[in-house]
Amino acid sequence: MDLLEVKNLSCGYGKEDILKGISFSVADKEFLGIIGPNGAGKTTLFRALTGILKPRNGEVLYKNRMLSEVPRKEIAREIAVLPQSLEVPFSFTVEEFIAMGRFPYRQSMWPFTQEDKKAIERAMELAGVQKLKERMVNQLSGGERQRVFFAQAIAQEPKLMLLDEPTTHLDIKYQMEIMELIDDLNKNGITIIVILHDLNMAAEYCKRIILLKDGKIHADGTPDQVVDYKIIEDAYNTVVIVKENPISKKPYIVLVSKNSLDKKTIRVEGNP
Repeated sequence: MDLLEVKNLSCGYGKEDILKGISFSVADKEFLGIIGPNGAGKTTLFRALTGILKPRNGEVLYKNRMLSEVPRKEIAREIAVLPQSLEVPFSFTVEEFIAMGRFPYRQSMWPFTQEDKKAIERAMELAGVQKLKERMVNQLSGGERQRVFFAQAIAQEPKLMLLDEPTTHLDIKYQMEIMELIDDLNKNGITIIVILHDLNMAAEYCKRIILLKDGKIHADGTPDQVVDYKIIEDAYNTVVIVKENPISKKPYIVLVSKNSLDKKTIRVEGNP
């Protein structure tokens, strides 16, 4: 069953359309990555999927209903959104901050139920932040804070998670930990739509990839189908080599500098 469907979507800012009539659907429990060069429309698509940006033409459907017509309380319970930049303006402990993920289930100022408390504990366990629960969120490292944001989203018990560049500004250790966490959430039944700049991360973890170029879908398929050197070179206007990860068997990209190309005029082995 399709959980989310985008039909002939066009939207943008002012008089300019950034997205130009794109269509795709996302099945329940799918793991979809969105990639593309700067200016391709990734952030615009994210805003449209979250309801922040209204379509100029076309529509976004959630469970066969127009997203704009789905009750806000249902959206708050079923769709978790993690934008690229998140700030915590006030001092909260980790546990207090994660508990906010239960607000869509609460009635007024009633105390947390046993179900709420179990959801909060489970979220901390899945995100691996139990040992941080008494720490202040604004005193955590970038990687720790990102895990806490995920824990709050997990406490929400969503069916769909929308993520915009969740590994930005993290070192490689935390990048891998965050992507492993996202993969675990997907295996636990949460549908994932994630925007990524790192093509190798997308190829390694996503089950399906959509590549945007100039506001249109340039490619849509499995990592093996999309992370092809001809497709990547055409979209990003740069020279790459695509190899196979010897462990996971997933494709990975090797960048080639202009200086290296100037020294070697024949095509690099691996790409015809």
